[in-house]
Amino acid sequence: MNLEIWFMQCQNPNCQLRFPLDLAQYQGSFCPVCGAQLVRAERALDPGVPDSPHSSRGLVIETLLDNIRSALNVGAIFRAADGAGISKVWLGGITPCPTRQAQIAKTALGAEQTVPWESAPNALKLAADLKASGFTVLALENTPNARPLFHFRSSEAKQNPLLLIVGSEQAGVDPGLLALADQTLCLPMSGSKGSLNVAVAFGIAAYWLRFAPSE
Repeated sequence: MNLEIWFMQCQNPNCQLRFPLDLAQYQGSFCPVCGAQLVRAERALDPGVPDSPHSSRGLVIETLLDNIRSALNVGAIFRAADGAGISKVWLGGITPCPTRQAQIAKTALGAEQTVPWESAPNALKLAADLKASGFTVLALENTPNARPLFHFRSSEAKQNPLLLIVGSEQAGVDPGLLALADQTLCLPMSGSKGSLNVAVAFGIAAYWLRFAPSE
């Protein structure tokens, strides 16, 4: 898709709305709020693909989505997984898959086509098989004995591949998976809520595992 995105500036001194507009798709010249004339202020920057020389590039990280219901959350997780270099996304239980739920593409923005994935009806059996094959299993869940995520270093896995598990929006991670996990990690919370949206929590954890200092 050809994008020509500019930040447009409303010329009405009582409005002064400033917003981005893709001129390749919409040749608008009037402010959507007050109807005054718009002018091109600045062209949007091309973010490109930055290099990440300090990431743990050699570390294999896969993730298991344990019965996540929301297709939009699954799509957002795919996009974060792509950015964090996740090798594979396992869709456990009733987690929707891209070939059956079109809504995933709305938030994945194509990442569902670049990140390998596979469905796993029984997440507990899958996790047990991966652990037996050498994976270090990490569950992301707020439990009384959970360890803060930011205390964990990828070097602790001793170069073993990692399996990061995130769970159902309502039920959390399956207790059987928590019992199987080598460690349960949690995100510190300073506000009134006890947890974050599952896609947001996954993104934080995946990026920490990939890009945090190994020591």
